[in-house]
Formats: sequence, structure tokens, C-alpha cells
Amino acid sequence: MNATATIAPAAPQHMRALERANKVRLARAQLKRRVAFGEVGAAEVILHCPFEADSMAVADLLVSQRRWGQTRCRKLLAELPMSEKKTVGSMTDRQRHVLVAMLSSAETGRAWSATPHERRVA
Repeated sequence: MNATATIAPAAPQHMRALERANKVRLARAQLKRRVAFGEVGAAEVILHCPFEADSMAVADLLVSQRRWGQTRCRKLLAELPMSEKKTVGSMTDRQRHVLVAMLSSAETGRAWSATPHERRVA
């Protein structure tokens, strides 16, 4: 007797895409909650860039922090200069490190100490 195994057909591409999008959306919401509660810092997310933050806008991540609104976020990103729509995954290493330094100085209340040239280079 020949036993034939039935192979389940792969899900259609659009269903796999929807499944992936839903997974990322839920993980991103969880990440934002963790940032809001202080369990993980925005600087840590920027440096390590987990899969859920890869396609997330930098502004969305910054605004998810406590006491951070659109105005504070815009002011910080204008100093780099960096678009609010830039994704965390598309940032260069230099941009990541400058933004992390700016975030840490904003948390401690110190003024950002980079020269205008250093900000332009970022």
C-alpha cells in the first residue's frame, strides 16, 4: 500500500502578509506600552532596533515616552535635522548615536552640547 501524505497548500500571499502585519502591529503596541511605562528606554530601542521597531517612525517612538508630545519631539528632531517620518530601521549608526546622546541629555535636563556642525553631520 502506498501511503500518500497530503501536503497542505501554503496560505495565499496576501493572507501571510496580513498575518505578518498583524504580528508587527501587536508587537509594536506592546513595545510602545513598555516604553511608556519605563520598562525599556527609547534610546535602547533606537540602538538595538528590534523587528517591531524596524519600520516604526522615529516620532512614534519618541512620543510614546512619558511627558513627550509632538512639540517636544519636533524640536528634538529639528536639531539633528531628521524627518519625523524617518524609520528607526533606516537610521545610520551616526544618527542613532547622536539621537541617543540627545535623548540622554534631555532626560538629565542638560542642554544638547553639540556644535551646529556636529548636528548637521548627524
